[in-house]
Amino acid sequence: MFLNELKAGERAVVRSVGGEGALRQHFLDMGVIPGAEITLVKFAPMGDPIEFRIHEYELTLRVDDAKQIGIEKLPKWESDQHPVVKIPHEPTDHPGLGEGGRYHVREGEHPLPDDQLLTFALAGNQNCGKTTLFNQLTGSNQHVGNFPGVTVDQKSGSIRGHENTKITDLPGIYSMSPYTDEEIVSREFILREQPTGIINIVDATNIERNLYLTLQLIELDRPMVLALNMMDELTGNGGSVDINAMESLLGIPIVPISASKGEGIEELVAHALHVAHYQEKPGRMDFCDAESHRGAVHRCLHGIMHLIEDHAKEARIPVRFAATKIVEGDSRIIEALMLDQNEMEMIEHIICQMEKERGLDRSAAIADMRFSFIGKLVDRTFHKAHESRQHERSRRIDKVLTGKYTAIPAFIAIMSLVFYLTFNVIGAGLQDLLAAGIGLLQDQVDAAMTAAGVNEAMHSLVIDGIFQGVGTVLSFLPIIVTLFFFLSLLEDTGYMARIAFVMDKWLRKIGLSGRSIVPLLIGFGCSVPAIMSTRTLPSERDRRMTILLTPFMSCSAKLPIYGFFIAAFFGDYGALPMIVLYFGAMLVGILVAYLGKNTIFKGEAVPFVMELPNYRMPGRRNVMQLLWEKSKDFLERAFSVIFIATIVIWFLQTFNFRLDMVTDSSESMLAAVAGIIAPIFAPLGFGDWRISTALISGFMAKESVVSTLGVLFGTSSISTVLTPLSAASLLAFCLLYTPCVAAITSVKRELGTTWAIWVVIFQCVIAWIVSFIVHTIGLLL
Repeated sequence: MFLNELKAGERAVVRSVGGEGALRQHFLDMGVIPGAEITLVKFAPMGDPIEFRIHEYELTLRVDDAKQIGIEKLPKWESDQHPVVKIPHEPTDHPGLGEGGRYHVREGEHPLPDDQLLTFALAGNQNCGKTTLFNQLTGSNQHVGNFPGVTVDQKSGSIRGHENTKITDLPGIYSMSPYTDEEIVSREFILREQPTGIINIVDATNIERNLYLTLQLIELDRPMVLALNMMDELTGNGGSVDINAMESLLGIPIVPISASKGEGIEELVAHALHVAHYQEKPGRMDFCDAESHRGAVHRCLHGIMHLIEDHAKEARIPVRFAATKIVEGDSRIIEALMLDQNEMEMIEHIICQMEKERGLDRSAAIADMRFSFIGKLVDRTFHKAHESRQHERSRRIDKVLTGKYTAIPAFIAIMSLVFYLTFNVIGAGLQDLLAAGIGLLQDQVDAAMTAAGVNEAMHSLVIDGIFQGVGTVLSFLPIIVTLFFFLSLLEDTGYMARIAFVMDKWLRKIGLSGRSIVPLLIGFGCSVPAIMSTRTLPSERDRRMTILLTPFMSCSAKLPIYGFFIAAFFGDYGALPMIVLYFGAMLVGILVAYLGKNTIFKGEAVPFVMELPNYRMPGRRNVMQLLWEKSKDFLERAFSVIFIATIVIWFLQTFNFRLDMVTDSSESMLAAVAGIIAPIFAPLGFGDWRISTALISGFMAKESVVSTLGVLFGTSSISTVLTPLSAASLLAFCLLYTPCVAAITSVKRELGTTWAIWVVIFQCVIAWIVSFIVHTIGLLL
């Protein structure tokens, strides 16, 4: 039978793993190997994907992919047994947080000069606390989140108190196999840049999965220290680790830490600096079992190592690492080694003989070798007394948030509550206070400039330009901060990953994977990081499609536009039009994606393989840091791009082509230029030249739409040129038309100039069509 045929709670043993290429390798690297025990945890609310437990951690998989995993169901009486893991030896005294084990400190034969820059690669699985540790080590304020894929590019900094160091935070990866772009980035950095040391961070509560990458990093034969993170959670749940025995088995120094609490960091730094300075390489790299039935793998690897030793040295690739990658069929490594035909044929004979003796195919045999060693290491050094409180709590919460009948209503209720509190209660109240303060300051400055007899043009610039433009935009800061506060809470708790799990089947209908939900949700904050985060998607087709859909997610820069028009035309019903706007944009994006799936993006979405992290309480520091970053970004834009755009708009609407000040802005340079394109918007209900001018300025920064309207209309009401219907039509256009310059630049960087131009044109056309439909239906009603 196959994995998809199990029922929730039933257990089985994996007998075969189908599929081919990078996906099958990814399954094996995640621990889905013949002989592994597997438990089906649950199905998603719509029956697909599924969540299963293997090697003491949970993964998700689509039903179609689960059909490729052959299993043998365990008898019910055997399934009901839950044996307690026992440590088969007398444990030695092991250190606590921040204390190293008894690892024998060795000084390399050729220590580096004291003044040489020490470079470190910070590597680890996704969601293991890597970026949190990076912030602790460097004093940086990089964003962290409780879902996979937060770090999508390299970030570097010096270790605090050690200026002659450089540590690079690499994207989170599960193995050194090239499955996704971030895995390639991380592997190429370590192989090509050859840092003087590696800091491998491992989640102590999820040790079986994390150590798979550790073994591959050790094979790179670079100075290395292991940071055993989240030890406070492990010990808090009654677990323990024999650090001394673990160090002895792995051959590298190990330091237990808690990155979130900053515990053990100094000890970790001391060990990292030592192994890097003295070039202290791992004490062992061979994790084969030469004496058991797995001895065939041992003989195979060592035979290949002898054959390729000179090639590996010339290519600057560690020979043990190269040998395992050849067996796995890694084309990048094989090409780099430049082996001749005779050598390739000899290697193939060696591998075929190993497969015959071992009874497994080559890739499965390597994965089994690693997980076999990890299993023995965990049995000897780790003791988990019972299910963690975090996991138990997550199971209870998931009964509601991922339940068959409650998941979708819960999602809608949560998002609706966020919008209501933002636009009708907290954010709206704070906005009124700030707007009143800005208005009071404007009156005082106006009175002071009038009393001082300031030049008329300068007076107009300050009051009609800066205060009416920038001041109007600034008043929306509380709304943006409030929305980001709630989004950061959802992100920190781990709910984002559940949304991906729940929505995968729906997204697959439009040609996307559930993993695409993370970039799309980030798009509600800002399109730029959302576009960058698509690098975590393993398929180029999925990346391109997700990037093109990201602008349909209404970013926070559009909030001032919504707030401006809703306050002017829809009064106390602010939350309702806001919900319609957000879900309306998603609906349009879904329709566009569905059309694209059957035309330029033909093909199936990539498999959905993801880990659901435990729910965690949001970190106060992380939430406040995110709010500060977004507030600072908004203020910088307000006093840079928006400030300049405001002055330009004020100048063009204040003077004519003879540079004479005009009393009627309809006689200005701006009116003449904007009047040319205004007829394009006439069928939509907003053909006034001032509206078209604001839309053009929005291409620089979406907030500029409001500042431009503030300058052009001054103290007069916009309701003199717009009706509620035309305002609704204009909101629909602002919701969907071209993203800002920064977002288009990100598209250009990821996909190229052609796609960037296409996005601008395509979004404007879609916005015009939707706005026309809204206006036409409104007229008919």
